[in-house]
Amino acid sequence: MTAQPEQDTDLSALEELLAQQDEPQLSPDEFKTVFRNHPAGVAVVALRHEGRLVGFTATSVISVSAAPPLLAFSLASASSSWPAVSAARTLTVSFLAADQDDISGRFATSGIDRFADGGWTALPSGEPVIDGAVSWFRARVVQRTPVGDSYLVSLRALESSLTRTGGEPVASPLVYKNRAYHRIGDDTAV
Repeated sequence: MTAQPEQDTDLSALEELLAQQDEPQLSPDEFKTVFRNHPAGVAVVALRHEGRLVGFTATSVISVSAAPPLLAFSLASASSSWPAVSAARTLTVSFLAADQDDISGRFATSGIDRFADGGWTALPSGEPVIDGAVSWFRARVVQRTPVGDSYLVSLRALESSLTRTGGEPVASPLVYKNRAYHRIGDDTAV
């Protein structure tokens, strides 16, 4: 007799899920249009996988929690970098400086060796960081959560360039909005 209420609850949850799938929603193009007009910082996520370097441009990096120090980014499951990220234990996130739009473009280009032109340094632990970046994190992968056609990759920050040097950022950040790079400086403060 106790199984009946559980079945009713499961059925209600299923009915709710089906109803949500039928509700009106934005098309992929409408959704992309909104986010094209939302400025985002530009980062390069990089790691070593099976003896080779893997890296890609990400504008989806977010702060999740300060205690514990958690951040996250999303990556399409169809990305050529996903197999490496799916197996990674640690990786780096380099936040690009305003003059590094060429590096962002390189790490966003498919089918090339993104590390061939240099501009990066390996940490003692082996992960690459981008030279001249505003800052970077070395982080341990905590969780990979499938969401839609992507994965949300959660990370625990282990070290950063700013805590390592005890300094302030040496450059302004690179920002991406509506398919174009932007520079933020002291003169743009409100």
